[in-house]
Amino acid sequence: MATRHLYLARHGAADAFGELTGIGRRQADLLGERLAHVPVDAVWHSPLPRAVASAHALARHLPNAPVTEATELADHVPYVPAAAETPPAWAGFFDGYDDTEAASGQRLAEALVARFAKAPGATADGTRPDTHEVLVTHAYQIAWLVRHALDAPPSRWLGLNSGNTALTVIHYRDGLPPTIVMFNDMSHLPPDLRWTGFPEGLRP
Repeated sequence: MATRHLYLARHGAADAFGELTGIGRRQADLLGERLAHVPVDAVWHSPLPRAVASAHALARHLPNAPVTEATELADHVPYVPAAAETPPAWAGFFDGYDDTEAASGQRLAEALVARFAKAPGATADGTRPDTHEVLVTHAYQIAWLVRHALDAPPSRWLGLNSGNTALTVIHYRDGLPPTIVMFNDMSHLPPDLRWTGFPEGLRP
């Protein structure tokens, strides 16, 4: 049975202008080292500069994998919950999201799932080999794909955060639910490079 292996990673640490920092480049380089033994077929990235730079930094360790932009990976709010679905702590977060913006984000989220969250298709010769794809994207998009894999309610993407270049792996096979192999794994990063991308707080 053919398996689609998705390796999801948030971009490296970025500055206030959305550009990758030196720490972010080091994080992406270490993620590339971790993935170097994987037979990666493609690296896809969000159009935003911090994701573009992260994808090219890690792809230096994956010389046979093409690096390509995927609009579906752009940073956006995938689902604006109704008031009854919204945890009190998140209520103010959605101020200013009108119906048009919310609908646009949901369409993009649906396109993300339709393109990537499925088993591999047949190749030109009719075979269906396993595929291995790296997606360099943003915390909300990873949360949305994890929520989808768990078949959780749409509002459950809230609160699923990912550190910079943390690795999440999901497998897709026909006729079976998706398998979350790992979520937010930072074992390729030394302690001083972990936990960027999260609010300040006590770390275990």
